[in-house]
Amino acid sequence: MKTRETAKKGLYIGTGIGLVLFALIGLLPGSFIGGVLGLKIASAIYGTPVGIALLPRLIVGASMLFGIIISGIVFVIGASLVGWLGGYVVDAVRYSRAGELEPSVKTK
Repeated sequence: MKTRETAKKGLYIGTGIGLVLFALIGLLPGSFIGGVLGLKIASAIYGTPVGIALLPRLIVGASMLFGIIISGIVFVIGASLVGWLGGYVVDAVRYSRAGELEPSVKTK
């Protein structure tokens, strides 16, 4: 078996778990936080009662999309990093023990 295979599997499993967690936990809060920041930006530029003009709506929509993207990046990259590190540790332990068990042969 090649080295680092478990690390790759851990990376894939972590990425899948990160996508599921993002869909269940991160999508709605990312949208809310981005929307609030967009409303703050639009109200700072156009005044407190944000009107129905196109540009304030675009600012709010773009910031909501930005919040969703940032939330997805945090969940997916964080979970895949944890999975990769777990697989790397398993590989390191497995191959260090395999190296200790092999008998050493002395040649002249």
